[in-house]
Amino acid sequence: MTLQPDTEIRRKRLLWRATHRGIKEMDLILGGFVALNLDVFSDTEIADLERIMDIPDQDMLSWATKQGEVPPQHASPLLMRILAYTP
Repeated sequence: MTLQPDTEIRRKRLLWRATHRGIKEMDLILGGFVALNLDVFSDTEIADLERIMDIPDQDMLSWATKQGEVPPQHASPLLMRILAYTP
């Protein structure tokens, strides 16, 4: 499968954003998951990941550590897979 240049740029940008979150734990959780799976994400998953990147680290960390519940508007299948990932 040949990727469109725009898709490749989006993937590279997402990988950088996922591994440079500002909170080390989220770098490990989100960055680790994205690094392992980014090459197989569909266009829909890439768009979902772009939305996920806008969620504050503190919120995602509380959801990943089960200290808070994921609000329904954020509970996409991709986010739930990310939150279940153990680095």
